[in-house]
Amino acid sequence: MVEEPKYSLTKKNLSTAKNQPSRFTKINITGTLQQSKTMVSFGHLLAGVSAIVAGLLSATGGSWVQLIENQAATAFFQIRGAKATPQDIVILAIDDQSITIPEQYYRTNSQKYKHLKPLRSFPYERIAYAQVIEKLMAVGARSVALDLVLDKPSSYGEADDIQLQKVLQKYGSKVALAAVYEDFRTHQGEFEQLTQPLEQFRQTSTFIGSVNFPIEVDGKIHRLSSAFSPEKATADLINTTALSFGQAVLAASQINYPRPRGDRIYFWGNKQAFQTVPFWFVFDPENWHNYLQKGKFFENKIVLIGATAKLSNDFHAVAVSPHEPMAGVEIHAHAIATLIADKTIATAIKNPIFRGLFVLFLVSITSVIVTIKKQGVQRLLLSIAIASLWGGISYISYIYGYLMFPTTVPIIAIFMIGLSYLGTEIAKEKINKQKLLLLFQKHKSSPVVQDIISQQDDLQEFIQKRDLELNGKILSGRYKITKVLGAGGFSETYVAEDIQLPEHPECVVKQLKPATSKPENLSLARRLFSSEAKTLERLGTHSQIPQLLAYFEEDEEFYLVQEYIVGHDLGKEIVSGKCVAENSVISLLKDLLQILRFVHDNGVIHRDIKPGNIIRRHSDWKLVLIDFGAVKEVSTQIMDSLESTAFTIGIGTKGYAPNEQCFGRPRYNSDIYAVGMIGIKALTGISPHELKRDSYDEEVKWMDQTTVSEELAAIINKMVLEDHKQRYNSALEVLEELNKLPTPDDITLSSERNYPLEDPSSIDPDAPTSPWLRD
Repeated sequence: MVEEPKYSLTKKNLSTAKNQPSRFTKINITGTLQQSKTMVSFGHLLAGVSAIVAGLLSATGGSWVQLIENQAATAFFQIRGAKATPQDIVILAIDDQSITIPEQYYRTNSQKYKHLKPLRSFPYERIAYAQVIEKLMAVGARSVALDLVLDKPSSYGEADDIQLQKVLQKYGSKVALAAVYEDFRTHQGEFEQLTQPLEQFRQTSTFIGSVNFPIEVDGKIHRLSSAFSPEKATADLINTTALSFGQAVLAASQINYPRPRGDRIYFWGNKQAFQTVPFWFVFDPENWHNYLQKGKFFENKIVLIGATAKLSNDFHAVAVSPHEPMAGVEIHAHAIATLIADKTIATAIKNPIFRGLFVLFLVSITSVIVTIKKQGVQRLLLSIAIASLWGGISYISYIYGYLMFPTTVPIIAIFMIGLSYLGTEIAKEKINKQKLLLLFQKHKSSPVVQDIISQQDDLQEFIQKRDLELNGKILSGRYKITKVLGAGGFSETYVAEDIQLPEHPECVVKQLKPATSKPENLSLARRLFSSEAKTLERLGTHSQIPQLLAYFEEDEEFYLVQEYIVGHDLGKEIVSGKCVAENSVISLLKDLLQILRFVHDNGVIHRDIKPGNIIRRHSDWKLVLIDFGAVKEVSTQIMDSLESTAFTIGIGTKGYAPNEQCFGRPRYNSDIYAVGMIGIKALTGISPHELKRDSYDEEVKWMDQTTVSEELAAIINKMVLEDHKQRYNSALEVLEELNKLPTPDDITLSSERNYPLEDPSSIDPDAPTSPWLRD
């Protein structure tokens, strides 16, 4: 059974304890506060360091920075998705079909497929390219570009090269050929050289451009081929200004494009984003007439010829597609389209110093904004929100504004700020808790300290140490402590052996810890304690209430000795999620009300009736009502007598205590309310504090959670009315109403959710007793 703790380790409770006029007020918390301030300052320091480091990294622009910023660019393209490509660029692809199908057809019937003869094996005859250029020029293609480096003589003979040369002389001004920078190794060392087409092709008016793209630190292509510069250029290349392949194609197409604002390619999508036609379609009459509309398909278009076949090594990782390489000819299509559409992406802040200052300012402002929140978790969440906002701004700038701002470094720095504040807060709480543990050890006799310790799971080690210290201690020369049952704000409860009696029978000893050591208050405590002890002695004459065996004072502390009840608390029979049969609930209520009638007749209000304070005695399986809170009554009266304190004590448990009791004005029918709530818990299997209410002072809603007779529901509802004036005034009134109910055989229930109360015989009588006597 889960019950609400009466105290928690919070600033509010510590503040309350601080105001209490007891030894706890002497606790020196200066060191803790100083350490807390130090951790707060350390959090600010970490935030400042994050901003400075981010600024320096962005200014230096090292390989790691380039790597993560390029990852951001890749992410932006993937978030954006594919875009419609320009329709004036077509790829004539030397794909797998263009290599395998012509060979297959030519071997099957050379006469029927003689038009595929130039494609009978790869590399193709040069006449194949010549025929394609002629056909495309004839149908009005704007330009033709060969993404092939024709640097060696044709393997089909000199006549083959001459055929291509003639076509280039005729249409050269509308044709672009490829050149490539290659690494060479000689006895003089390594160097790069521009490998160009054969001299006879260069003697035409054909445009020539290098096909190399710069490879970034992430191994991908992000920038235009015009951004490529050979690292180990020979002397003859240093002062040479060569066209890139894209520039050569645009020159052949006679397109005047705007001066690029940047050098990053705007990728429209992944592979095959542009219109692609198999190379062999141009030679096949059927495809030429039908699919290619007698060549009109190429009219006024830039035609790029290049390899996309698997056997080609011309595949590269690109920004838009990190896991799927793209053919070189397709990358050129994206680059050319980027130049034509004026969509080159530029670095927003080119000056490294200004870039570093910008990031420093951005992260610093974020740090200031984050400190608006006081809690570490909230600061972390706010930093994540700001980082996400900056990521969104960078995305919009990159995709729609064609500007690349520093993105990943600021985002990481902003996140680290939130993480720093969260980490320092956790460290601060840990330091505070360690400090408090030391203070608790020093001031363990303080009642409020004891209550806090008893309610905190992480202080159980502390409790265990104290248990070891108390084990074997003898009180009043008679009662030897064997086990600590529990500790509260005003008392500790032990199991002890009465060593002055034969067989050393067990009993329960409850120690009262006065909240003050002032003589006048101890005198008051002594008088009140004696009065309450007499009350407990009178109540103990009932067979279902523990007997008071003794009470005594030792070292200005007060002790009660009571009968030790071997059993289990009612919470083990009334468990969450399990409903008890109505006839069993009626019997339970009658039994409790009979005990309560005796208690009230003796002028006592229990004030903490709940399943945990009702024991099923194993010897006869009867219910025993325990924990009358006599020491609470003594302590609260002592506290009320101290004019200087603002400390108030609430007695009761959430869900079982009615409003008037929570406000410190309990009545006899406050106990009736608690018994009614036990009945509701038994019938519904739901703890009272979990039941629905429209507001704190509204009636509890429970009848829709079970099936119950109208007669019993009416009685329970009257028992738990929020207005104490409308409740039953006495336990006898409730008993009389319950006795009027039909016998169990007359009660008809339709719900299968109701089960009989657990058979007591099913519970191990030798099971350990719960720590039942507590505040």
